[in-house]
Amino acid sequence: MRVIVDFCIIPLGTGDDLSLSPYIAECQRILADANLDYSLHAYGTNIEGEWEAVMAAVKQCHMRVHEMGAPRISSTLKIGTRIDRGQSMRDKISSVEKLLRE
Repeated sequence: MRVIVDFCIIPLGTGDDLSLSPYIAECQRILADANLDYSLHAYGTNIEGEWEAVMAAVKQCHMRVHEMGAPRISSTLKIGTRIDRGQSMRDKISSVEKLLRE
């Protein structure tokens, strides 16, 4: 089953809580290596792909951020699935942009 998720990972207790960028960058590398479609935004990342591949990448992000020294992680994950027809992240954005042009 295809899925679109909104994923936000926040390492806690790192002693470097002012900049999360190194942790986020590492998760972006994991998503790229997994060959998933993803789009970074200001408060998280949209990820698109098969359920198992997306969830495996989310797990890898958690594991890697722990390896980087974060004793705790707080994440939010919003999950959307659709079985009546295919829909991509780009489709969803294009639909709104079309309405804005009208």
